[in-house]
Parts: sequence; C-alpha cells; structure tokens
Amino acid sequence: MEIRKRKNAGGDGDGAASVHSGDDRNPSSASSKSARVTRSARRIFLSCLGFRAVNALLIQTYFNPDEHWQSLEVAHRTVFGYGYMTWEWKRGIRSYLHPMLFAFLYKLLHLTGLDTPYVMSKAPRLMQSVFSALGDLYLYKLSDALYGGNVASWSVFCQLANWFMFFCMNRTFSNSLETVLTVMGLYYWPCIRNPSKDHPVNRKWGLVIAALACAIRPTSAIIWLYVGTLELFLTPKKIKFIVLEVIPIGSLVLGFTCLLDRLMYGSWVIVPLNFLKFNFLSSGGDYYGTHPWHWYFSQGFLVMLFTYTPLSVAGMIKSKNQKLSALILWVLTVYSVLGHKEFRFVLPVLPIALLFSGYALAQMEASDSSSSSVTKKKQVPRKKHIVKWSPKLTLTVLFLLVTNIPMALYMSLFHQRGTEDAMNYLSDEAYKGRVKSIFFLMPCHSTPYYSTLHTNIPMQFLDCTPSEEKGQLDESDRFLMDPSGFVSDLTGNWSEGPSHIVMFASEERKLRDFIIQHSFREVKRFFHAHFKVDRDLQSSVVVYANIED
Repeated sequence: MEIRKRKNAGGDGDGAASVHSGDDRNPSSASSKSARVTRSARRIFLSCLGFRAVNALLIQTYFNPDEHWQSLEVAHRTVFGYGYMTWEWKRGIRSYLHPMLFAFLYKLLHLTGLDTPYVMSKAPRLMQSVFSALGDLYLYKLSDALYGGNVASWSVFCQLANWFMFFCMNRTFSNSLETVLTVMGLYYWPCIRNPSKDHPVNRKWGLVIAALACAIRPTSAIIWLYVGTLELFLTPKKIKFIVLEVIPIGSLVLGFTCLLDRLMYGSWVIVPLNFLKFNFLSSGGDYYGTHPWHWYFSQGFLVMLFTYTPLSVAGMIKSKNQKLSALILWVLTVYSVLGHKEFRFVLPVLPIALLFSGYALAQMEASDSSSSSVTKKKQVPRKKHIVKWSPKLTLTVLFLLVTNIPMALYMSLFHQRGTEDAMNYLSDEAYKGRVKSIFFLMPCHSTPYYSTLHTNIPMQFLDCTPSEEKGQLDESDRFLMDPSGFVSDLTGNWSEGPSHIVMFASEERKLRDFIIQHSFREVKRFFHAHFKVDRDLQSSVVVYANIED
C-alpha cells in the first residue's frame, strides 16, 4: 500500500497559507482542530524533552574538543573572566553567536549561586537538550506535513533510537544547533513541501532560520545554497524573493552577527569570510588530518545511520521525494571535496535520512493494515484504530533497538570517558582548595578545560596551533614522538613545577623516570577506552600529585 503525499493546498509561500476544505469552513471546527494540533505539538515536545534530558545526563564521554573548546570555554571566559581562547579566535574564524547562548546560561548560574562543579558540568548539555527536543518536534512536523502523522511518529522514533543522534545531538557543538535549525528551516520553505492548514509555510521565517544557521556555522551555506536555488527556480516571484526577502533578511542577520563580533573581538571581523579563506581556499582544516574523497559515502555517513541505512535507502526510493534525497546527496558530495572530514560535519542531514527510515517503517506497517492510507488525518480514537504489527515489522523494530541502544549507551557511558572523569575529579579537588596548578602531558585539547574546572588556577597543555611553515611540528606532535626527551627539555625551564599532572597510561610508562625525579605520585586512575581510536591505546587517564606540596 502506497503512502500518499498531501495534495497541494495553495499559497505562495510568503506567509501562512490558508486552506478551506470540509469541516474547516466552520470556524468553531477549525478552532477546535487548531487547538488539537497545538496540544499534540506540546505533548510531543515535552515527551522528547524528557527523553533528551535523560539523554544529556547519560552522556559522560569525550568525543571531540570543539564541544568544550569552541563553545563552553569561550562562554566561560566571557562570563567569569578566565578561560582559554584557541587560535581560531585569535584569527577571527569563529563567531561569538553560538558561545553567547551558553554565556547566558553561565551568567544565570553565577547570579543564582548555582555555579558548583557538578552543575557547571551538566547544565550546558541539559540546555542543549532543549534545542534537541525542538529539533525532534520539527522533524515530526516536517514529516507530518509531507506524509502524515504515522510517518511522523515513525520518523521521531528513528531519530530518538538512532545511536549517533543519542551520542552526539546533546553535545554543545555548533553542529548540533545547526542540525536543529536545518530541520526547522526546511519545515518553513515552500520549495520543500506544500502548505496546509495545520502546517503553513513561511518563506521569511525559513530565510531567518537559514541565515542564523549560516551565522552560527558558515558551512551551513552548503545546505541553504541548494534550498535557495531550488526556491528561486520554483517561485514565480523571483525578483521579490531576492530583492525583498533574501537581501534584507540576510543583511540584517549578517549585520547583527558582525556587531556582536565587533563588540567581543574589539575590532571589525567578518567571520564568514575568514572561515571561507581558512577552510576552503587554503585547506587549513587538512592540518588536523584528511580522509579519502569517498569516506562519507563508504564509511562516515553509513556509520551514523548504522542499521537504519537500508530503511533510509528504501524510503528514498519509495517516497520519490527527489528534493530531500538530492539534498542529502548534495551535502555529502560537497563535503567529500574537502580533505578534512568528520562525522559531525554532515550531522544536519542525518534527521532527513532518518525521516526516510520512518517512511519505510510506516509503509511496512501500512502494507499489513486494512486502513486505506496511513497518511489520512482522521480523528479516530486510538482504541478503534489499533494496528497489529506483522512479524516482519516487529523483527525490524527489535533489530533497530537491539543494534542501536547498546551502541548508544556504550559510546555515551564508556568509550573515552577518562578525560571527562579526570576533569570532574580535579574540579572537585580544586573547589576544595587541594589543587594549585595542573599540567596536561597529553595530546592537545584531550580534556575539557576551565569551563569544567571552574577554578582560576594556572593550567598548561601542549600547544597544537597550526604553524605558518609546513612540516613544522607543534608541541603535541613533538611530545608524542619523544615523550621523555620533550619533557626533559620542558622541565629545564620550570621555576616551579605544577601540583598535578595528567597523562594517558600509554605515555606513563615512558615518563617513569620523570615522575620519580619530580616527586609525583599517582592519586587517581580513570578508565578511558577499550580500544584505540587514532593513536596508541589510551586505556586510562592517570592523575599525579606532587608529594612535596
């Protein structure tokens, strides 16, 4: 049984489209229906918010430095006056717009006296869970507008049960907020779907959201270039679209972010231009490693989708939604041109792929149901519309849960948790006045920093700022090549050593003489990982304290 798309309900896309059919001619009936839709949206949002809040508290592992160093660290410095600014901020290739969200949170905690070590470590991800729940709600609304409530329910199920969304979405990456804004923006664009009474389109809102996404993360322009070009091709009012909507709205958002960055940087900085120069024109991102051109297609995106992959492919084929399918292909292709690749770069199109998985599951359910179409919007009591799942659908859902839940929990609770545990421990110790200074003898940005420690004491880590001269090794690389020799040279300049040092167990054996010579003793050891990721096995993180202090 085919899942049918909604019929075109009219409207030019400039605002809320109006639809008059059936009972909707009756004002009281329309009002009642609108109230039901509002209550349904509120219920979905609150349910997703509860799930995402638990999800946020379950994330206890370290994934990528940007989660802390490009958002929370900047916000912490803004509010509390101390925090480390990485080289990106010195070169003006990051906007303050995203960190300011967490600066607001930190300011609130500071004013209420709630900025304790535990709250400071948990509050940012809990705040992100609100954004994530908003993204879940808009995925439901987009799916409902395209294919009806049954597909929408299955799409949200796929998103909530996908291991990578569970693992990554509640982290404080700019990519996470970009993903939320992408789903929200797509919902409002007329070129993506037809309007209806319950789901009007609004191109101006779509443009505002798209502009904010680009301001937060300039590479989001890859997505909105596709959507904007599609809208330009389809709209009959092309001049109005460009002159009266794109240019004014884009200018307003760009002007606002430039003013914010002018205030924070102390001089005029055009972040999108600097970002473009570094990442695209000079391939600066390649400094952090490269992957083959096909990585997103052969590994990256497939790992993110995991066992949803066949369902997503089936949904793309059966739905015949060429616009959204082409958007996924476009984003993966453009990012494939860049040498430096990461999972989170293509996170914004993962919900779209999961929407197609929801379509495939809904069609599987519909094929076993006697209902005429799963997309019909009849107000039928649930008890009169109970659909018994077929063995095929039951096994499929169980397979998705059995493969994704263990993966989500393992990656969120165990894999690479040692660096976060070590910083939480040091934060408690520093709060009690037992830590005077810390030196991190490990690859740069391996741990959170002041935003987690939340105590203004001297700390030092191995620098890895990209050099202007190609081939020149940074401190982090030199340490990994010869830990003992590097530390010997470094300690020769010490006037006073740190009270604590932190290192991975893989380097601990090579620095045994240094540890003994400088009177350090192990005070805490934290499990980190069962297997190596990109370096030698970093099985545990060890904290040493100077016994002479």
